Amino acid sequence: MAQAWFATGPGGIGEWELRDVEVPAPGPGEVTIRIHAAGMNPADVKHSARPGASFPVPLGYEVSGEITAIGPDTAIGSGAARVGDEVLAFRVSGGYATELTIPAEKAFHKPWTLTHPEAANLLLAGATAAELLDRSGAREGDLVLFHAASGAVGVSFLQQARTRGVRVVGTAGPANLDVVRRYGGVAIEYGEGLVERAREAASGAPFVAALDGVGTDEALEASFELVADRQRIITIVRPDRVEPDGIVAIGGMMRASAVFRDGVRGPLVDLAAQGLLEVPVARTYPLNEARSAAEYLMTGHPGGKLALIP
Repeated sequence: MAQAWFATGPGGIGEWELRDVEVPAPGPGEVTIRIHAAGMNPADVKHSARPGASFPVPLGYEVSGEITAIGPDTAIGSGAARVGDEVLAFRVSGGYATELTIPAEKAFHKPWTLTHPEAANLLLAGATAAELLDRSGAREGDLVLFHAASGAVGVSFLQQARTRGVRVVGTAGPANLDVVRRYGGVAIEYGEGLVERAREAASGAPFVAALDGVGTDEALEASFELVADRQRIITIVRPDRVEPDGIVAIGGMMRASAVFRDGVRGPLVDLAAQGLLEVPVARTYPLNEARSAAEYLMTGHPGGKLALIP
């Protein structure tokens, strides 16, 4: 008997429940994973409380662990696999668990460069960052502005941009400016005078795009001043500004975004295997402390990724 967390109602974290569950044996095209770490993302909380959700909602979208069973004539997303292989998986349903049977194409061999907590947090933030970089249209030598560059998506974006020679000016609070610098960005503090600081950091170069990971009016208004083409102002948190302001929103619940993010999983795993993509982990929690971990996550200042350890 395995254990798994579910949201049992729309009331948020207080309505999460850890239950005993039966894990089905894998059929063709499926694998069963013993989970060593479950990644945590704000989407876990937000999506489980969304209007129209059908409860109970299994929690968790990404995991890292080892294959304990594999269906007949089955390969995983990165190729042939066998029982005992260490893997990570993304866009699963019910990752806050001890064991899980999933479509095999969602699993990829875990890079030896990453621990299980790191691997369990690689792909949701990484795929979001990859889509932002792709939609920005930025090429080698171009300059982009990234709001909230010290967050999980921002840190992944900084590293991916560096592999393509794209330059980044990233905003952060005073305590996190060194995080932006550590991963190759030019760090500027948000707050009054943001536009002027951004222009100074650009040293006369134009910003070809602005990427919004924070959603404040300040960030969006600064983007409007610095980037003329509204289709190159892209947000992951303010879809309500798309129609009135003509900007672009992306998100994992959107079909085009989901297709892109599925397609970029393999390349992101390869970058991590080459040591080009790190995943800072701030804290780990026992699986049975998922509610406490989620409450800390939603403070907005965890200082890195969180993982649940069964």
